[in-house]
Amino acid sequence: MRWARNGYHLTLALGSLLAACSGGDRPATEPPAKNIPAEVDLRRTVLFVGTSLTAGLGLDPSDAYPMQLQLKVDSAGLPFRIINAGVSGETSAGARRRIDWLLSQGPVAVLVIETGANDGLRGQSVDSLRANLDAILSTVEAATPRPVIVVAGMEAMPTMGRSYGEEFRTLFPEVARKYQAHYLPFLLGGVAGVDSLNQADGIHPTRRGAAIVAANVWRVLGPILDSIAKGS
Repeated sequence: MRWARNGYHLTLALGSLLAACSGGDRPATEPPAKNIPAEVDLRRTVLFVGTSLTAGLGLDPSDAYPMQLQLKVDSAGLPFRIINAGVSGETSAGARRRIDWLLSQGPVAVLVIETGANDGLRGQSVDSLRANLDAILSTVEAATPRPVIVVAGMEAMPTMGRSYGEEFRTLFPEVARKYQAHYLPFLLGGVAGVDSLNQADGIHPTRRGAAIVAANVWRVLGPILDSIAKGS
């Protein structure tokens, strides 16, 4: 199983070789048929692992912020394809359970991890979130080749209390430093709490809100991709 050629969805690489047969004689001067190789996507993979914020709940898949980032990548002429592996409702424990499978699908140049939002909504233990994020990044760090890691910071809801919010907020940069990962301070910066940029639930960005999220991520991701491309 490998990443889909178009880079937009996870697929199973189904395939069998088809033999072409002809029932008639060919002129002696006609060259033999040649196998035409399938088009190969040589772009490197940028994998986004996240929650409904990454999956783009309530949006057309093309409007989710990772796919809006693909447009930026293409406009910059950078040889990367983005895989959106966001799953609505997933906690950090869920991301931890599937990270091995995700990494087994093919080489990943950059991994962006956005997790913890659902942990915070449910008031789950910050220590548990820390342990899960630590396990995820430890697994990514051990991958060959080792992907460049970007950790997206998240904020807990104010209703969870000041102490919980501060502890929640600080764990992301701490874990990022431990694994020498790049750090995005707050994924939803400029979007969270702005009614016009969020859907009716007040949590998930609209298309316009997702564009701002994409810009937040691009400020960190863009220079990384440019550096990798120049080093190729």
